[in-house]
Formats: sequence, structure tokens, C-alpha cells
Amino acid sequence: MFPFWSGYYYLVIILQIVCVIHALKSGRREWLFFIVFVPAIGVAVYVIREILPEISSGQFVENVLRMISPNGRIKEWERKVRISDTVTNKLQLADAYAQQQQYGKAIALTQECANAFSKDPGILLQLARLQFLNGNYAESISSFDKVNATKGVRMSKAEDELLYARALEATAQAGRAEEVYQKVIQVHHSLEAMYYYRLLLKKQGRIAEAKAQFEHTREEIDLHPRYIRRTIRKWVWLSRKELAGM
Repeated sequence: MFPFWSGYYYLVIILQIVCVIHALKSGRREWLFFIVFVPAIGVAVYVIREILPEISSGQFVENVLRMISPNGRIKEWERKVRISDTVTNKLQLADAYAQQQQYGKAIALTQECANAFSKDPGILLQLARLQFLNGNYAESISSFDKVNATKGVRMSKAEDELLYARALEATAQAGRAEEVYQKVIQVHHSLEAMYYYRLLLKKQGRIAEAKAQFEHTREEIDLHPRYIRRTIRKWVWLSRKELAGM
């Protein structure tokens, strides 16, 4: 009896460590309390809710390899660029740099590709994203504006429009930022956009409006299908955390 329980205990500890590392590396920090302080149930729920979907989608192995050898993908694409100096290979290398937060190198490569294909909106969008991640907000806005100025092309993803709004806010263009936040919320029902819009209201001292917006999150999450709720849980958790402190 005791050997069985001993083996079970160590298995839970090992799985707990794996889940903690996975949550930290994948940005799912809202799970940490549950995993650490309710270990058996927390681990089981985390594996079912977070790890199994990654395995089903084929992302788990890639994510594990990235954790074990964070620079492995960079070395692979650096080798491919040396063999064939194509735009595709350069963009893949830039993406590998970005995944390791080497944004300066990623921007340099993407800018080189943008110079060669100045009318390609996909490359300009990627450049705008990288510039934002590197804190180059004015440059990011300029790149986003070039995309929107391209004939027949407009930003359509909520993620890109949200980065645009946040860049506007970061460059003290609160009025324009608020307009874009409201558009993203209205068109995409993005809880992430709602969260950042509420923070903007809070910074402006519009506490009552911010509080009302945070409380609206509870109603909004029920409007989304179950498969989407897993991806937006982070913003619900952060919103509730903000609301608790107001």
C-alpha cells in the first residue's frame, strides 16, 4: 500500500513541476496558484484544459522543444539563410528571433525584406508587430499606417488593431487610441481590447466608467463559445483582479 502511495505522490510532484514550467513559459500565470496549492486537482485540470489541446493540435512537441532548446530554431533558420538567402527564410529566421525576444535582430531582417518588397502588406504588418514588441511605438504606428494606406488592404485582425491602439496610447494619442479600442470591442468583442480600454479609462481618472467596463466582462464571457473561453480566460482573470482593487 505504502509503495503505491509513495509512487503516486512523486508522480504528482513531477507533473506539478512540469505544469508550473509550462504555465510560466506559455504565459498562463493565472494557473500557478491552482497548480501549486491544489496540486492533484490543479495538475489534472491543467493537463486537461491546457496541455491536451496542445497535443491534439500538434503544438505540444514544438513547445517542449522550444523550452528544452530555446535557440534550436534560430540555429536551424540561420543555417537555412546561409544556404538560401530568400525572403521566406529571412522571415522565418526573424520569427525565430522574435520568439526568443531578440526583437532588434528580428526587426532588422524584416525591415530588409520590407525594403525589397515595400508593397507587401504582410511583411509591413509583421514589421509593425515587431516594432511594437520592441517598444518602438512611433515606428510601429507608421508601419501600421502604411498597411492601411495600401490600396485594397485594411487591417482585419483584432490583434493587429489592438496593437495599433496600444501604440497610439503609448505615444500620448489617447483620443485616437480610445476610438480604435471602441472599434475593436464593437467589431470583434475582444476581451483583451476591453481590458486595455479599461486601463486607459482608469489612467484618465474615469473610474466609474472603468469599473462598469470591468464588470461587463462577467457578462461578455458567457457570449463566447466554450472553445474560445479557454483563450480569453487570462483577460477575465486580469479584469477581475483589477476590479478587486478598485
